[in-house]
Amino acid sequence: MFKVAVTDDRYGNYTEEINVLEKIDAELIILNPDNKTEFDRIIREADALLVNLHPMTADLISELDKCKVMSRYGVGYDNVDVDAATKKGIWVARVPDYSIEDVSDQALALLMGCVRKVAYKDRMIRKGKWNLHDDQPCHRIKDGVLGLIGYGAIARRFHEKTMGLGFSKVLVYDPFVDEKNIKGKGGIPADLSSVLADSDFISVHVPLADSTRGMIGKEQLALMKNGAILINTSRGAVLNEADVAEALEIGVINGAGLDVFENEPLSMESPLRKLDNVILSDHTGWYSEESKEELKTKAALNIAAVLKGGKPVYPVNEV
Repeated sequence: MFKVAVTDDRYGNYTEEINVLEKIDAELIILNPDNKTEFDRIIREADALLVNLHPMTADLISELDKCKVMSRYGVGYDNVDVDAATKKGIWVARVPDYSIEDVSDQALALLMGCVRKVAYKDRMIRKGKWNLHDDQPCHRIKDGVLGLIGYGAIARRFHEKTMGLGFSKVLVYDPFVDEKNIKGKGGIPADLSSVLADSDFISVHVPLADSTRGMIGKEQLALMKNGAILINTSRGAVLNEADVAEALEIGVINGAGLDVFENEPLSMESPLRKLDNVILSDHTGWYSEESKEELKTKAALNIAAVLKGGKPVYPVNEV
């Protein structure tokens, strides 16, 4: 019987994984990283790992003598040292397509919430306030310019969902996507500076990598319109969080909708918590009951494919 270990328990229930893995005679073991002795013992015995948030460092990977595959729950895999895994002959896999609908819905919800000041008005009305127009003026979406930073599957779906809102144009920055594909979807290819300077609404959809870490900071925010709204449903560290908080506080930009943060959960000391012109969400863009079931099933299918002698359905590396 194969041993498959879950590195850190976020879900509590693993029916989907068990349904997949029992077909290849695999036992599922849920680990607790706080119990280091048991964690270290079982992880060395595991034939495969289902990885959530636990850091899979080079030192930890060096101890995995039996492991054939690590399947990450999610699109991103920045907590896995892929180079170390490749050198060790371990497949790294992910689930890139499970939450396209859900994250694009979240981006749209944050956009609309910021435009219409929904969260702010809800808070104020609960305090007995009324006629709040002068506090945070709203501006019409129609004839505005939408800017997309990154144009992968989620950004494209978000673009599709916004087509009825009446944007005058949609500017797209993604150096890895052919301009023909952008134009074919109704977007206008542009460099990053142009997207920042010309857009009224900007939605960020890039993976976290060395090239994107902190890609929007004080210099980039200064290019944006004072009335601009910034949405981020990608990774928190793509933005310089301190610079965004300062820009919101002094009016460099109008508002922001943030689902992700540099450190999660968001610190109680974060200046973002004190601002009325930002909507905060708990990295929930990925979530719906349907997407969770899909994620758990597909993560396990990566494992099953390798343990049956093949390659992952969604490989990150080649071994």
